Amino acid sequence: MSTMFRLRQKFLEKVINYYGPFVGAGIKLEEMSKDFRYAKVKMPLTVYNKNYMGTQFGGSLYSMTDPWYMLMMIKNLGKDYIVWDKAAAIRFKKPGKGTVRAEFRLTQEDIDEVKVYVAENTKMDKTFKVEIRDDSGTLIAEVDKVIYIRKKS
Repeated sequence: MSTMFRLRQKFLEKVINYYGPFVGAGIKLEEMSKDFRYAKVKMPLTVYNKNYMGTQFGGSLYSMTDPWYMLMMIKNLGKDYIVWDKAAAIRFKKPGKGTVRAEFRLTQEDIDEVKVYVAENTKMDKTFKVEIRDDSGTLIAEVDKVIYIRKKS
């Protein structure tokens, strides 16, 4: 891995924790693999992300899942692809009453599937499922993230 790539990764890891919506909600990147195929984020319950009922605000729960698959795909597909967040759906299962976490995994199979599909069909909408869980492992919410991918012309 080149020195420039390592510097860019470290820069992204540092800067992402100062991104305004994340700061306001208390969202923190806990871990990012060097190959950008795994990320883990957390969000403690604070006065800034607490709703009227005293639990995690739904918008903050969604925000913690927002950019990760797009960023991971951009880093893994490279400069020849256009990658955008396209859509999302969130299903709330239980109230978040403390710290919650979400993990994001991108496999080689995911990457290969995208490359083959886009080569044959020009573009693709790829859906990833994300679970948000509390410290006891209770499922708080499920999110479907739809990522739009196409080859640059």
